[in-house]
Amino acid sequence: MKAAQFSRFGGPEVLEIVDLPDPHPGPGEIRIAVRAAGVNASDWKKRRGEMDQALPQALGHEAAGIVDELGEGIEDFAIGDRVFGLCTAGAAQAELAVLSCCAPIPRPLDFPAAAALPAAVETATRVLDQLGVADGHVLLVHGASGTIGSAAVQLAVARGARVIGTAGLARHDYLRGLGAEPVVYGPGLVERVRAVAPDGVDLALDAAGSGLPDLITLTGGPGQVVTIADFAGAREHGVRFSRGDDGRALHAIRSIGPLIEAGRFTLPAVRTFALADIADAHRAGESGGLRGKLVLVIGPDARRHSGGGLSQE
Repeated sequence: MKAAQFSRFGGPEVLEIVDLPDPHPGPGEIRIAVRAAGVNASDWKKRRGEMDQALPQALGHEAAGIVDELGEGIEDFAIGDRVFGLCTAGAAQAELAVLSCCAPIPRPLDFPAAAALPAAVETATRVLDQLGVADGHVLLVHGASGTIGSAAVQLAVARGARVIGTAGLARHDYLRGLGAEPVVYGPGLVERVRAVAPDGVDLALDAAGSGLPDLITLTGGPGQVVTIADFAGAREHGVRFSRGDDGRALHAIRSIGPLIEAGRFTLPAVRTFALADIADAHRAGESGGLRGKLVLVIGPDARRHSGGGLSQE
């Protein structure tokens, strides 16, 4: 099968499309013919040598496609089913991928939109679970307009929480549409949040990678804050840094479908690239300021996505 890989650390130019042996599912796993695979910031951090040091490395933890092989014990899926999910082997950016956790693709979604879901909904759900967000809580989401932040906003609203979200002024209408009360980030954040929520904020999720002291002040202590974006700050201020090695919220993959089908959950627009153009996808992500989700399209529809394109769910 064709798959994305790099054999040395460096810029996007080190990415290659290579031939690798076809993977096969183990017990409780399925294999899919991949139609779309998500691209995340961790991909270029790995490529630059900032994370795993082993070489060579394949890439990709989230994908959508068509079931073509079943592992032992699988009874809920059949060959030909359209599914999306997580590839714990980290090799989803390929023609074939083994998924360890998956669910049927919700009816309103195509393959690229479905491939944009797993990492965002798992991360957002994991942090909400770690914070214990429930009905009646006031939650501050710092960096609320990004892919994970916007997922957290909607999932918290679905739990019955009141959500305050930080973003630039241009994104405030977007946050209101998700059910959050927007405030501008930056200096003076504590005063602006207190003006919106004079009775206080119970919990905070940092998806922005800055401002942990303000979040601690607003919630009353580091135990009420979780960050997914500021490892150094978490160590300095005693805040929990969530990255999934302490347990993943795999139930989110299976529970997101009903919310989507009920019109209660959406993700930003998806920007697509063919697998052969993975270097261009990395350049787009690393350039900063990208809104939406990067997705590689693989298989019959790949050619029309060459060079990148923008699509909605």
